[in-house]
Amino acid sequence: MDVAIDLTGVFIETERLVLRGWRADDLADLYVYASVDGVGEMAGWRRHQSLDESRKILDLFMAERDVLALEHKRDRKVIGSIGLHVSWANEEDAYRHLRVREVGYVLARDYWGQGLMPEAVRALVGYGFGPLDLEALTCGHFVSNSQSRRVIEKCGFRFVKHSTFFARQLQQEIADMKYILLRSDWELGGKSDEARHPAGDARGCRGA
Repeated sequence: MDVAIDLTGVFIETERLVLRGWRADDLADLYVYASVDGVGEMAGWRRHQSLDESRKILDLFMAERDVLALEHKRDRKVIGSIGLHVSWANEEDAYRHLRVREVGYVLARDYWGQGLMPEAVRALVGYGFGPLDLEALTCGHFVSNSQSRRVIEKCGFRFVKHSTFFARQLQQEIADMKYILLRSDWELGGKSDEARHPAGDARGCRGA
C-alpha cells in the first residue's frame, strides 16, 4: 500500500551525519558527488554533466519531498542523499496490504567504506517505523553492487527475490536483488540503539 509522505522539516542527527531537507545552497555539493563516474551508475542514473542538470534534480528533490540530504557533520557539506520512494512491494500480493516505502540512497565516492551509509539507513528506518508509522521498508541493489548489498544486510533487510530493473537513463536492463524489512521483525530484534532513539526531531510535521 503506497502512502503519502512529506519529509519537509525532518532533521535526524546520527554520530557523524545529519539527515535533513535539501536547500538551494546545496547545489554545488550535489554536483560534486553526482558528477563522479560510477556513483550514479550504481543506482541506475548517469553522472551529472553540468550544474544545470544538478539544479533540476535538486529542484525535484525539494518539490517531491521524499529525499533527504546527507550532511557530514565534521566536513560540513552534503555527501549524498537518502529517500523513501514508491516500493516494488505494492505490486506483490504478499505485501501490497502493508504501509510500505522503498529506501534509496547515494553516497559520494570519497566517503565509501567508512560505515556512513548503514548509519544513515538505520536512522531512517527508525524514523520510518516511528513517526511515519510504516509497516515495512524495502530496498534493492544491482547484483554487481556488493557495497550496497553489505549495507542492506547490515541493516537487517531480508532477501526476497531476484528481478530486473530498467535503468531509463542508462537505457539498460540490469539484474537486481530485492529485500524487505518488516516493522514487526525490527521491533522483535532488528532495532539498534541508534534506530530506537535517533537524535533530532521532525520539525513541522532507486537510489536518490
